[in-house]
Amino acid sequence: MRIYISGAITGTTDYEERFREAEKKLIKAGHKVINPVKVNGVMPDGATHEDYMTMSFAMMDICDAVYFMPGWQQSRGANQEYGYAIAKNMPRYFNCE
Repeated sequence: MRIYISGAITGTTDYEERFREAEKKLIKAGHKVINPVKVNGVMPDGATHEDYMTMSFAMMDICDAVYFMPGWQQSRGANQEYGYAIAKNMPRYFNCE
């Protein structure tokens, strides 16, 4: 299954590590993983929140499910991704063990 990782990025300092660890666990469980942090690194200077969300929704569109990392509820972007996943009727997971 191809899974998109969702979680807090803005306002955190450890997001790269958290997303990398989630990616490793999901791969170990046999999934193909879309890690949005990897795409964030190639976004142009001056990209807006809306630009990032456009990319996030496009990545979600090629996935079968979404994994929401702990603390996602405090993230504006992750909440938008949650709503998008609901609208698309995508399976949502909250534990990658």
